[in-house]
Amino acid sequence: MLVAAAVCPCPPLLVPEVAAGAAPELDAARTACADALGVLAAARPDRLVAVGPAAPGQAGDHPEGARGSFRGFGVDLSVTLGRAGGAVPERPLPPSLAVGAWLLDRVRWADTPLEGVAVEESLAADRCAALGRELSARAGRVALLVLGDGAACRTLKAPGYLDERAAGFDAEVSRALAGADIRALTALDASLARELQAAGRAPWQVLAGAAEGARLSGQLLYDDAPYGVGYFVAAWS
Repeated sequence: MLVAAAVCPCPPLLVPEVAAGAAPELDAARTACADALGVLAAARPDRLVAVGPAAPGQAGDHPEGARGSFRGFGVDLSVTLGRAGGAVPERPLPPSLAVGAWLLDRVRWADTPLEGVAVEESLAADRCAALGRELSARAGRVALLVLGDGAACRTLKAPGYLDERAAGFDAEVSRALAGADIRALTALDASLARELQAAGRAPWQVLAGAAEGARLSGQLLYDDAPYGVGYFVAAWS
């Protein structure tokens, strides 16, 4: 069953080498992510599953030892999901799970076996919930690292330009994550999320399915939109 979850954003800009001179702008988010991962460690899970959004064709499981890189973002930096060992999986991590691998390496996560699951951003809510239930049954004590961003339309300079609906959408996500509100996450509108370029919708709904019956409480550690994109960090335990 699910015993804890950390919700983190997954922009490559979280990685200082990618952000370069702008790196200090996300220092608070990085600190919050480390704090959320500390909650996972304290829960002493038997298995950790990192769940992140993926483009069509990138969905699926990624075993421990899978590799990713940030070369597509102009940085010659590679990451490994957990401990390397044995044959290296041929399929690279999608960007979201590469960021997750970087976050885990940053806190020196080493004691618990882990894996990654990439979820297609268009996956329907009921299928997200079913996947979450399946993930929560993979071990006696399962923890999730849930990666995803909110609306990318919060300001005029945002990647998706300004959409007046974005602030309300992100406010609902923030409330749901703070209160570990499974129903609110499940009710997020997939069509609206797509229009607002909110890549976290599917992973958050996977979390909702995994948390059914777990009776976890939530704590919101970070909520901001420094680049016109909603970034949230939360810990459920």
